[in-house]
Amino acid sequence: MRIPDVRRHATTPLTSPAFAPVVPRFTDREYLSVVYRTDPDALRAVVPEPLRIEEPLVRFEIMKMNDVTGYGPYTEGGQAIQVAFEGERGEYLHAMYLDSFPATAAGREVGAYPKVMGAPKLYVDHGALVGTLDHGSLRVATATMGYKHQALDPREAEAQIAVPTFMLKIVPGYDGVPRVQELVRTRITDVVVKAAYSGPARLQLFQHVLAPLADLPVLEVVSAAHILTDLTLARVEPVFDYLKAGTR
Repeated sequence: MRIPDVRRHATTPLTSPAFAPVVPRFTDREYLSVVYRTDPDALRAVVPEPLRIEEPLVRFEIMKMNDVTGYGPYTEGGQAIQVAFEGERGEYLHAMYLDSFPATAAGREVGAYPKVMGAPKLYVDHGALVGTLDHGSLRVATATMGYKHQALDPREAEAQIAVPTFMLKIVPGYDGVPRVQELVRTRITDVVVKAAYSGPARLQLFQHVLAPLADLPVLEVVSAAHILTDLTLARVEPVFDYLKAGTR
């Protein structure tokens, strides 16, 4: 294989890439989202500067991807923390767990999503929408919401899922020292909200050393939403370079 041929590849193995070279379009992406209040000190321990915490709010969500260009169906779950950066409010993606290796690899390599493998599920059980997250054989999170109790304004639903998203992009060099260490920003685009509901919800987090969601404890459930939508993920853009920034 010639050098120009190698340059055309975005990932390895060259003859069987880890993920497809596409911009994924999500069709019938289904959300269970529970926003809760947590310990401010716990947030300060995990949210990196220059992001700022205005309210100690965390979004736990399970997302069932029913049809994704290049990846097919998969499910994802994790935590996003409400933050602000240079006057703009958004969410910092703290942790994400997927049951698809191609989507995990693409999220980490092409973007900066903090994705690792896990076993999330989203289903309806006796009038409750249920989202669970397992790590290996152990349960680390269970969320329940009343199924379609109240209609949610589609504009409010879009505002919830299309907020700016911040992540850390860290690429180590061969000596173990980071070659890239950036805060990046992205957001969801081309949103079509097909259905949206709110209702009562509960959230339980369980201690696990490799999936420490419970380090951000649930003090109060603030809101919950069940949303069905089509959308596209925009490319990430760097907004802060840690390797060029001074220390204080």
